[in-house]
Amino acid sequence: MKNDVIIACDFSSARETFAFLDLFASESRKPFLKIGMELYYAEGPEMVRQLKRRGHPIFLDLKLHDIPNTVRRTMRVLSNLDIDMTNVHAAGTVEMMRAAREGLTRPDGTRPLLIAVTQLTSTSEERMQQELLIDASIDEAIAHYARNAREAGLDGVVCSPLEASLVKAACGPEFLAVTPGIRFADAASDDQVRITTPARAREIGSDFIVVGRPITAAADPLGAWHRCLAEFCPETLKNA
Repeated sequence: MKNDVIIACDFSSARETFAFLDLFASESRKPFLKIGMELYYAEGPEMVRQLKRRGHPIFLDLKLHDIPNTVRRTMRVLSNLDIDMTNVHAAGTVEMMRAAREGLTRPDGTRPLLIAVTQLTSTSEERMQQELLIDASIDEAIAHYARNAREAGLDGVVCSPLEASLVKAACGPEFLAVTPGIRFADAASDDQVRITTPARAREIGSDFIVVGRPITAAADPLGAWHRCLAEFCPETLKNA
């Protein structure tokens, strides 16, 4: 599983989510969905189960960041859900990320993809240095976090598409770069500062792009999804 558009279902209820997904009912290929904190906390694990029954791959985006034992135990619970990808914060240390991988791995040795958040796409270098007191460039910090995630045995990181190529340089071509901060060339940036287009994200090394408002708030969400696929992974349209 590689190279796909993940739709960020940043809704507050199952009703809103299913009303949106009904727009895709005629599609034989079901969109890959990101379920974040808002929807998961509102509806719980049954939301994930319902979406899996509908045939959607799921990225459960809870960004765990706690002491290693708590993260390990939480991931053990999440491993019982049939999710395809989940994440932690890389700032939680290599030990915490290893604990996450251990907890997520099922008795048969299988597990979902596990990735680590480097720096949020809303964080500028200035904010990172002044508010988080990270005395490094944002590129240096992200490359360092990515190397830590690789050392912990994770599959990749979340970063802005602008940093995908440096993640590949630091960790190798098979290490995944999952990138939010995607906007069409003719769209507003909203609250994200490190952004690019689907086509450019493909060029500079993104493996998955996470797209929210450009699809969910579009006048034609299905058309916007198809546009993302055409720009980022046109081969998926041919195989649909």
